Amino acid sequence: MAGLGSLFGSSAKDAKGENFPVEKTPEDWKRELSPEAYYVLREHGTERAGASPLNKEKRPGTFACAGCGQPLFDMDTKFESGTGWPSFFHPLEGAVETSEDRSFFMARTEVHCSRCGGHLGHVFPDGPQPTGLRYCMNGVAMKFEPNT
Repeated sequence: MAGLGSLFGSSAKDAKGENFPVEKTPEDWKRELSPEAYYVLREHGTERAGASPLNKEKRPGTFACAGCGQPLFDMDTKFESGTGWPSFFHPLEGAVETSEDRSFFMARTEVHCSRCGGHLGHVFPDGPQPTGLRYCMNGVAMKFEPNT
């Protein structure tokens, strides 16, 4: 899986070492985010499967980063993966970057916001066509913005 990073137009760099357009101190992030969102976005945590109301979201709109507001995924790319986390087959152009995640004794491809570096989830090569990818995202790391 380490080779997946090149499919997404980014290298397999460690996201923690990169500079992003939106940077804040840990104290600022803690003031602005809920404890759950801070844990996922800034500490690379994972929310409990099935916990997010975004799993059931079906209205037209956009899923944006809960940290900085950058649009990440369009509703047209969301699908029901059965995993308990909101899943998408393609991000918006330039919205996310990836890095190699070797935590928990496995190699996975982490997905983070390209604007603030917030951890969103992971991407796997078992999604539907046309991409064959499953962006398995933490709902607490995103907010839904319905079309008006």
